[in-house]
Amino acid sequence: MSTRNDPAPAPLAQGRAARCIWFTGLSGSGKSTIAQLLEQQLRARGLHICLLDGDQLRQGLCRDLGFTHTDRVENIRRAAEVAKLMRDAGLIVLVALISPFRMDRQLARELFPDGEFLEVFVDTPLAECERRDPKGLYAKARRGELKNFTGITSSYEPPLAPDVHLKTCEADATALADQIAALMQF
Repeated sequence: MSTRNDPAPAPLAQGRAARCIWFTGLSGSGKSTIAQLLEQQLRARGLHICLLDGDQLRQGLCRDLGFTHTDRVENIRRAAEVAKLMRDAGLIVLVALISPFRMDRQLARELFPDGEFLEVFVDTPLAECERRDPKGLYAKARRGELKNFTGITSSYEPPLAPDVHLKTCEADATALADQIAALMQF
């Protein structure tokens, strides 16, 4: 539900409404992979897309932030504000961030008019994320080398009613990206 008096949905050059598709899930769940596959599909259809990936944001816009609760809240706030600016410019914005707290995801949603924010829960069991551990982060967190690591020493609050619930142990990333694309009716 939007709490702002926003103008009508921002139109894309192709006449389709811009929006934000927000991927949330644990580190290693597949958020970025699925978002990248969806980005490729939508670009191939001639749509204007921007992908905001948590790792990239932390290297630039949010490089001054750590992983305390306060810093995580600010990280999400910044990403949501940038996503809104891009949506206002007529882009479809894909955001792939752990975004561990429900309240922060709700605040991000409230920046967008109704129907223009889609929360996608990339649901992967912790054990599977640890098995994948593409960056070796879970192993470091288990050894106590990383503080405030989501899923180990910091909590993750799964969405209670996501717009899309993807279970990565039941389908591969390409099939999951296809599901989102089909839902969006682009």
